[in-house]
Amino acid sequence: MPMTDSPSVSADPNTAPGEGALAPTDRFVDRHIGPDADEIARMLEAVGALSVESFLNAVVPPSIRLDAPLGLEPALTEVEAQRELRRMADANEVFRSCIGMGYCGTVMPAAIRRNVLENPLWYTQYTPYQSEISQGRLEALLIFQTMIAELTGLPLANASLLDEATAAGEAMAMCVAIAGGKRTAFFASDDCHPQTIAVCRTRAASMGIDLRVGAIGSVDLADANLAGVLVQDPASDGRVEDYAPLAARAHEHGVLVVAATDPLALTLLRPPGEWGADICVGSTQRFGVPMGFGGPHAAFMATHETHARRMPGRIVGVSKDSAGRPALRLAIQTREQHIRRDRATSNICTAQVLPAILAAFYAVYHGPDGLRKIAERVRSHTRALRAGLVGLGHHVEGGGAFDTVRVRPAGRDAKTVLEAARARRINCRDFGDGTIGITLDETSDAGLVRDLLWAFGGSGEEDVGALLSEPAGEVPQPLARTTGYLTGPEFNSYRTETELLRFVTELQSRDLSLAHSMIPLGSCTMKLNAAAEMEPISYAGFAEIHPYAPADQTRGYAELVARLERQIAVITGLPAVSLQPNAGSQGEYAGLLAIRGFHRANGQTHRDVCLIPESAHGTNPASAVIAGFRVVGVKNREDGWVDLDDLRAKAEANADRLGAIMLTYPSTCGVFEDHVREVCSVVHDHGGQVYMDGANMNAQVGLTSPARCGADVCHLNLHKTFCIPHGGGGPGVGPIAAREHLRPHLPGSILGEEGAVSAAPFGSASILPISWAYIAMMGADGLTRASAVAILSANYMAWRLRAYFEVLFTGVSGFCAHEFVIDCRPFKKGAGVEIDDIAKRLMDYGFHAPTMSWPVPGALMIEPTESESKVELDRLCDALIAIRAEIARVESGEWGRDDNPLKHAPHTIEAVASDGWAHAYPREVAAFPEPGLRRRKFWPSVGRVDNPFGDRNLACTCPGVSELSEG
Repeated sequence: MPMTDSPSVSADPNTAPGEGALAPTDRFVDRHIGPDADEIARMLEAVGALSVESFLNAVVPPSIRLDAPLGLEPALTEVEAQRELRRMADANEVFRSCIGMGYCGTVMPAAIRRNVLENPLWYTQYTPYQSEISQGRLEALLIFQTMIAELTGLPLANASLLDEATAAGEAMAMCVAIAGGKRTAFFASDDCHPQTIAVCRTRAASMGIDLRVGAIGSVDLADANLAGVLVQDPASDGRVEDYAPLAARAHEHGVLVVAATDPLALTLLRPPGEWGADICVGSTQRFGVPMGFGGPHAAFMATHETHARRMPGRIVGVSKDSAGRPALRLAIQTREQHIRRDRATSNICTAQVLPAILAAFYAVYHGPDGLRKIAERVRSHTRALRAGLVGLGHHVEGGGAFDTVRVRPAGRDAKTVLEAARARRINCRDFGDGTIGITLDETSDAGLVRDLLWAFGGSGEEDVGALLSEPAGEVPQPLARTTGYLTGPEFNSYRTETELLRFVTELQSRDLSLAHSMIPLGSCTMKLNAAAEMEPISYAGFAEIHPYAPADQTRGYAELVARLERQIAVITGLPAVSLQPNAGSQGEYAGLLAIRGFHRANGQTHRDVCLIPESAHGTNPASAVIAGFRVVGVKNREDGWVDLDDLRAKAEANADRLGAIMLTYPSTCGVFEDHVREVCSVVHDHGGQVYMDGANMNAQVGLTSPARCGADVCHLNLHKTFCIPHGGGGPGVGPIAAREHLRPHLPGSILGEEGAVSAAPFGSASILPISWAYIAMMGADGLTRASAVAILSANYMAWRLRAYFEVLFTGVSGFCAHEFVIDCRPFKKGAGVEIDDIAKRLMDYGFHAPTMSWPVPGALMIEPTESESKVELDRLCDALIAIRAEIARVESGEWGRDDNPLKHAPHTIEAVASDGWAHAYPREVAAFPEPGLRRRKFWPSVGRVDNPFGDRNLACTCPGVSELSEG
């Protein structure tokens, strides 16, 4: 029966009490939510509910329902939200940035910005686990890997990591893992960027690694406990050193060498792989991706092939399809955290796919010669600046080999110079010891050099060309690069915008995205990424800000951050918020670190056990281990609920050491568990804290909250519930919200070394406007309605499919949450049809498969989201029902177990048009199993990919791309 203390939810997205004829006509909520009032009514009728409210009362446990609407500001229209974001962007002051520290001004070619960054055919895809409908993005990522491998001089690169600092932390952990845990010390040069050292400190402390920081000359390479050494090349102050002798000595003692480097500098400088580095990390930000107050930017890692299975992140490899043609897919996936779980050495899930693709196209467009010209121009301006500073009598302490100089002013103090530079709207780096760092970049020009010289006491009228008239001063050997790079056709064929446009369009045609059809992935929440939300990230006031710009220049970002933090606090019921984690995996890590910090502050460092139910999200065990916890599993009941008896037993057995539990709610089984508050109480009663994974927040917003359920801290996936696009596997944002007692233990300032988890204070700040706009435009009522429609859509689909597939888990009322699991295991025995066959056959119907074999092997987990119309929900249901009928034809013997449309799916246009058609079923069944496909057909560009072949014959660079393009 209806609850009088729960906020009501209207079925009509256009209804707003008291507005009438004065209501805005561009209300966002009805543009975001797919089903209209009539469709909602029909879905309610199908599931046997009289109203949205009575339906929700049956689905969401009464004990956790919110008793009042969310206390958010009134919903804005699209125009109003963009006006607010423009005002906030304009409140930021865009100075010319010479701060450096791994962040530089750059120029994103308009052809890339318009055709990739701002194109939903590129930014709305999911991680390319279904490789047959991801070939374009996989090729772009293979180009990225090839670019990194050739620039670093190391043969194997991934695609990609989150930022340079966390990549260095991953490399540190990788060194320890390669040593088999027998060496647990790591040395970082104090010449590294300070944010890199800060993030490594946090990671080392949680993983029990003995991190030592100091001058590189002081490292004791003979220490038998030393696993690796990290150097910055070029150094943070611009110096370029010859690290070959260091690498040789390190290898004599079994110590690995990690180099953090700048890919643009490597067009001029000797690659780390050539002087002996074992692992190379860095950021591709300056390859056309704006600074964006810290991100998102694609970091990279490159290493030797012998370390392939220790490398974190995703790796694209070349394999072959069912016709024997080259095809791409993600390689050696058994390394990944959701498979290795608590045995993983990395918890990386979200990568930075879209920024990696942007960087790859930047390299494709400019080519090796263009990149070198950009680097030489940067170096020429740096040399001119250095000459001018020396001519003014200042002491240049280091740098000048590429883009950075470190200067000790003569006749004036550093503060005076820094203030003079700011008077000319220039930011420089204050080292805090009387020296100033100046980093130049692609946007630098002679005017900037003159203004900088003026700040140091020059006339401001210097002839910059004359300053370059001195001998060129080529990079001295052995520091100079002598080997070629980016020699393949992919980097030497697309110089004009016309050719680049055609290449980009060719690749995007091989990818299925939300522009084609729904992507019904359970736990991944693939929903509308509205253009009104996306557009503001290109505003200069958001895009062109350095993460360490002075606070008086970033007031707009400060306001945006404060308002988004308040929105998150209201939605979660948890008042303390940090936006620093730049991925869901980092949010998990940060939330668990907050719990460990709380226990430590209470003198209970021994509380290191983390209970993780079988129904928890897949990355949780890896995050727990990396945060320093020991994982203890908790059983699920057959209905998918946490087994309270087992939980009590495990909590009691570990009472003295219990630190936390990691819950996913609703559970990964797709149900609201009535006893969630009791679960939390059991943990609290035994001294632990409750971490809630926010992967399934799309079922909570406005209806319940982590705080209402009993959680102490949770992370949110802004790239799921809050509409930042998945970008083909990234970027993501994973902020955490916590109760007040955990506030002191949230990620702190980066440079202050207070538990930093990402390289920038607010992580991937430039995409925060997307989530702020979504929440602001939806408002409290719209967000609540979105959750209701998401849950209703899932139950409607489950109702339609129930006659054809067994729905495995439901709540006490017989309803699921916002996602549901259908069992496909019986088809293997009856027809020889496995879950992969159904997934590949769905491609012939124009759909991406739901989540496969999670949380149940051989099952599909389906999440429709609120932004899909009933028409689209029915299309997917019809496709699955038709596939079930095809399975029945195999079961009956009409089609052979080895020769049927499921076993040979997906069908390419080449296969269907071939003269050699040899199947018992007709071509029409293969290509057009549903009549509507004649009007709208997405053709997979390759047949079924042979994953084991690719892993046995690992090839992860661009030889093979040309073959793909030729055939």
